[in-house]
Amino acid sequence: MLKKALTAFLLPFLFVLSPSDAGSANLQHQKSPDNSNQPTGTLQKMIVESGSAMMELDLSRLNGISTATGGAVQVQFAVEADSFFPILVFNNLLRGAASGSMGLISQNAPALPGTLGPSINRLLVEKLPSGQATDLAVRDAKTGFTFFNIEGHQYDYDANAESLAINGGRLTMSRDFANALGRPSDAGAVVGKIGIGVAMQPVEIKQLVNGQVEGVTMPPLRGAAEAQTPTATHGPDVIVGDLPDVEELGNAGTQVGLAVATTSCKHTFFALEDDACGFGCNTSGCGTGSHLCPGCSDPYSAGLNGDQDQIGSRAWVNPFTGNFPTTANDHSGHNHDGLSHRVLVDVNDLNTTLNQGAKYFAEAQYVAPSEYTWCQTHPTECNLSNNASHRQYSVSGTTSFSFSPVGNTVRMLAAIWAWTGATINRFEADPGNDGFCFLGYKVTNPSPGVWHYEYALYNMNLDRAIQSFGVPLGASVNVSNIGFHAPPQHPGWANDGTLNSQGYSSTPWTPTQTANSLIWATETFANNQNANAIRWGTLYNFRFDSDQPPQAANATVGFFKTGAPITVAIQAPAQSGTPTPTPTSTPTPTATATATPRPTPTPRTSPIPRSRPTPPPRPTPPH
Repeated sequence: MLKKALTAFLLPFLFVLSPSDAGSANLQHQKSPDNSNQPTGTLQKMIVESGSAMMELDLSRLNGISTATGGAVQVQFAVEADSFFPILVFNNLLRGAASGSMGLISQNAPALPGTLGPSINRLLVEKLPSGQATDLAVRDAKTGFTFFNIEGHQYDYDANAESLAINGGRLTMSRDFANALGRPSDAGAVVGKIGIGVAMQPVEIKQLVNGQVEGVTMPPLRGAAEAQTPTATHGPDVIVGDLPDVEELGNAGTQVGLAVATTSCKHTFFALEDDACGFGCNTSGCGTGSHLCPGCSDPYSAGLNGDQDQIGSRAWVNPFTGNFPTTANDHSGHNHDGLSHRVLVDVNDLNTTLNQGAKYFAEAQYVAPSEYTWCQTHPTECNLSNNASHRQYSVSGTTSFSFSPVGNTVRMLAAIWAWTGATINRFEADPGNDGFCFLGYKVTNPSPGVWHYEYALYNMNLDRAIQSFGVPLGASVNVSNIGFHAPPQHPGWANDGTLNSQGYSSTPWTPTQTANSLIWATETFANNQNANAIRWGTLYNFRFDSDQPPQAANATVGFFKTGAPITVAIQAPAQSGTPTPTPTSTPTPTATATATPRPTPTPRTSPIPRSRPTPPPRPTPPH
């Protein structure tokens, strides 16, 4: 089953940007009369791609037995992919590390004293700001508690391999940990050593001429490139840089209303000009507050994003163009309960007793009209496809809930990419004229003679929406346990953007099995404009069991407002290989009442991922 996903829609904060408002559109500087002695070359800001680390801990010293010898234990870690631990490299030479951290994923869990044992699976190595007593520290990623400071280490950067090694680090007990163990005099004692080896990847590349920035590119993360995230270009670009918090802000009946905190690189009602996105905030020649300046970020707490008086219905928004009426945030004529306008989740989907082992992911997406407008006149400088990011969260509770982040935010990728073991294909109904979707599938063999087929349809920013999904079946194929899952819809309220303010239907899709296909469908647009179609920013699940193994096949996806059905590659129990689906099995979509503006089609390139070995960590022998 696909992991559960929570989705945040940040509609009240969507404001039209002119090209000059956008992050990378205009770089302004004033040249000094004589800058010939200033540096010229390439400056890269790089973060972790992947890697490993090893701690060797002296258990005798950790337990306060100063006269004992031996008792050393090694703890192996994988370094969390895409960790924001930035370094600056100028003309292939390391110039230094900036504040950030890398998550550590324990590969073995020995018995350790105090709170270190429970925290071993959520540690991070943090680069501390300049002026601190030490350069690096080991902390609990959830609580911020510092266990160790790191001293005596050296940075070793290999430009050819784009790898970074941190060698010779001595682990000294922090004052907080010493106090927690009841041994304050042990603060500063050497209790082990650490070595780290990571592959790095650029997130910002500046070309400098005599000290002046002449050009900036922001390549996508390599993992994102492999997952079909488009390459960033010089046009306006809005991304979700972080999802720092999820909170329950209300409840009613069997449901809760959640809100997701976000940190964006975008323009909004007042931009705070932070640098949480790590792109280098540049306010030169930029009106701060009213514009988000190049490379800058703007934070929104969960409380602000969940403020019901500032949240409009997503039904008003065309997710491809970013257009919505000025009256979208109209709260007259209806009252709010604890759920209104917030992320709506059934209590039973969060109850940890009922969902043991489930994984949860929060997703947020910003929609910026400036990106669409820019693409119309700059078809090679479009950044319409990287606006969603996701982050895993752990859940605690059975009737009311709290949430803790697990790992870092995965930027520029929707939550469907967190489905491990699945194959995910992107498809477009009308390239350049409407948005795109993803179809994921995974086939397992839970018992002899039984194959479980699981499919997920995610609509990223397709305005026309999805009305039907069909899977071909081979001759004599038997299916059972047919299932469907969709997120609940809000009830109708005045001015919610739906037809007659009736709200969208939550009626489950009806499965229909024929001799050669299994088709799920909701009502057509002609029959019910508020039908339970897969609208933008939502994901629906379809599943069944079969007595036949998977074969290459094509699914049929039918659209809601307009457009002919299309086929998308999947695996299915289709004994005859890849049959041609019958589009007429899908109800004919009718034209939308609102025409979608047509930008110039955007050319796309397919980045080639690189495979590079991760340098091994090298601890220094004990002194």
